[in-house]
Parts: sequence; structure tokens; C-alpha cells
Amino acid sequence: MELVSPTVRIPLRMKSKYLESALQRVPNPELLVNLVSRRTRQLAQGHRPLTQTDARMDFAEIALKEISEGKLGYEIDADAATAVEPPPAPPTGTE
Repeated sequence: MELVSPTVRIPLRMKSKYLESALQRVPNPELLVNLVSRRTRQLAQGHRPLTQTDARMDFAEIALKEISEGKLGYEIDADAATAVEPPPAPPTGTE
């Protein structure tokens, strides 16, 4: 009879204090995901953190902490934001 390993993997939850405070600085969740993703890639490539970190923090937590402390921000290009136009209305057929 084989024994089942007692090790159970429980996914770690992201510290909500970093997430909530980062959402206050970047109110658009899609933009926040893109910021965290880009910064996570930078940290994985060897860039240094801009804030004090703990050895147990992963790259996403570090990125969220940097955003929540205001050490990492973003800019939206005004030309790109206005360049997107709504699609034209479909023809009504009564011309």
C-alpha cells in the first residue's frame, strides 16, 4: 500500500494591501495589469526594485508595492487616446 504524500499545494494569495492601494493610484484594472506585467518582466530580467523588499515577495508583489508607493507610474499618449474613433453607424436603408 502506497502512502499519499501529505504535501498539499495551496496557491498563495497576493497581499491585498498592495493591490488595493495600487488600484487607488491606477483606477483602470486593465492598465494596472499591463503595468504590473511589464514591471514583472523587468524585475525578472534583473532590474533592481525601487522599494524595500522582503525575500518572500514575488515580482508581482514588488511591482504592486512600487505602484502603491508612487515610485512607478504611467503616461497616456494624448494622440493615441484620441486617435481611436467609434465605428460608423450602420446604414439604415432608407436613403
